[in-house]
Amino acid sequence: MGAERAAVALGSNLGDRAAILARARDAIARLPGSRLLAASAVEETAPLGGIPQGPYLNQMLLVETALEPLELLDALLAIERVEGRVRRERWGPRTLDCDIVLYGDRRIQERDLVVPHAELPNRDFWQRELRELGIEWRKAVASARGAA
Repeated sequence: MGAERAAVALGSNLGDRAAILARARDAIARLPGSRLLAASAVEETAPLGGIPQGPYLNQMLLVETALEPLELLDALLAIERVEGRVRRERWGPRTLDCDIVLYGDRRIQERDLVVPHAELPNRDFWQRELRELGIEWRKAVASARGAA
């Protein structure tokens, strides 16, 4: 299959957050069969989920990739591990979080991957970042539903 465009969200609230996001962007741009097309501005947001922790830096990337969705997810999880991500508790603090928010017009329902990301309607900062990249998230979600 040819390359598709994916929206990948980055978030960090531990360590040198800006440097971690920069390294993640660079690593994603170097993934096999992939290239970084655009990146939203970095913005600081309050943590979600109720666990006491510091604010996040967030950014949305538009990536063109020939990787299949689960291959992309595996690559993103590897980048998280390089940055010291430890999965202890849901909604907890993290050095790096990489989420596939959209993947072309695909609707994916796998054990480890749901696209469009289930939290997209609840995260106004993702919505803003997608708009900045020229992606109308409601249309993208509707298109993905139609592709099922």
